[in-house]
Amino acid sequence: IIYFGGNAESVEYNIPFFKQAFRGYTVYLVNYRGYGGSTGSPSEKALFDDALFVYDEIKKQHPTISLVGRSLGSGVACFLASERGVDKLALMTPYDSIKNLAQSHYPIFPVRWLLKDAFDSTSRASLLTGPVLVLIAEHDNVIPLKHSQNLVRALTSALVESHVIDNTNHNNLTDSADTLEFLKRFLTKAR
Repeated sequence: IIYFGGNAESVEYNIPFFKQAFRGYTVYLVNYRGYGGSTGSPSEKALFDDALFVYDEIKKQHPTISLVGRSLGSGVACFLASERGVDKLALMTPYDSIKNLAQSHYPIFPVRWLLKDAFDSTSRASLLTGPVLVLIAEHDNVIPLKHSQNLVRALTSALVESHVIDNTNHNNLTDSADTLEFLKRFLTKAR
């Protein structure tokens, strides 16, 4: 399992969560360039290039790879799943595109035209054909529900399972027992 976290997330804080949920699995938690002591500067191209590199290196050791992407990482995971063969794809607090999301947060400014990095998951959604789990926080003020639902609707070729997790927000989604149970069941169930 490869995990791509959210913006400004220190992925090492997820070690207890993944250790509890996925005993017997190898889990790789990826820090982006410029995050968690990594060097370099993050950009869409850099993060996508790094994701391909990480996948290609891990694939040498593991016959099957599943991905988990949270928030910003959902865009990285969608990109990677559209470029490489993955067993399963789990997306937590995902969005349709960063440009759409930014425009939604700042409707009176032309932010869609100012942003360099699009992280457009909907443009890749039709390329995803395997099992996809989408977990949405009920009270997400960072990624409003409509942006997650836009992505779910765009996953026309995938086998999609989608859940809104009650009483959660963008930052505490992984604290929910429901989140843990859905992820665990989805990623450990034989295909």
